[in-house]
Amino acid sequence: MKELRSGLYLIGQIVSAVIICFAMIICYPFPKIRDRVIKSWAHFNLWTLGWLCGVHYRVRGLENIPTGAAIIISNHQSAWETLFFQLIFPPLSFVLKRQLLWIPFFGWGLAAYHPIAIDRSKKKRALDQLITQGKERLDAGRCIVIYPEGTRMAPGSPGKFQIGGAMIAAKTAAPIIPIAHNGGVYWAKRGFIKYPGTIDVVIGMPIVTEGRKARDLNQESEEWIKQTLETLPKLRS
Repeated sequence: MKELRSGLYLIGQIVSAVIICFAMIICYPFPKIRDRVIKSWAHFNLWTLGWLCGVHYRVRGLENIPTGAAIIISNHQSAWETLFFQLIFPPLSFVLKRQLLWIPFFGWGLAAYHPIAIDRSKKKRALDQLITQGKERLDAGRCIVIYPEGTRMAPGSPGKFQIGGAMIAAKTAAPIIPIAHNGGVYWAKRGFIKYPGTIDVVIGMPIVTEGRKARDLNQESEEWIKQTLETLPKLRS
């Protein structure tokens, strides 16, 4: 049954993604409508995930969600958190590979979401793009989501944090919102089957960044997230 339910969920996700890409293109001139559309898509995906596959979530620290622009730094375990962040935070901009924007229709839909698109093959240029575009998105009132591990990591095996998100914070004085979760326990990296259970999410208190060095901010974010991850289940019950 898990295979069947996961298959039905995947079909719904693909169909809804195609529809949402066209909707994003149509709504491109209307930012507020565009943001509501993407939030509705995230809500649909998480609702069907719970209904079909039994994957639910509980959140601690909702009071720490910002009302304005901030930098959200989170561990990365699956595609689940990308959907979840769209649901609970103000308008977002994700950091992604520039090449994704070249995909017909799908890439155009992504572009309508004002991501921070970087060329990872050129590290120095990518960092400059990250800081420049990051400042533009923050000035426009959007939150930035960055996964400093750079790729999805299995539960219990967090990766080393890269400094890009902390550098944006140091340059702009925007607060950092650290987040830890165990989404990969129920929706694994490249995993087809979605296992029933409850994902735990912890949203930390904002980290004040004004006048601080990027290295110190990165270390504080990494330590908080990894220490919090140690308190969350790493195996399905």
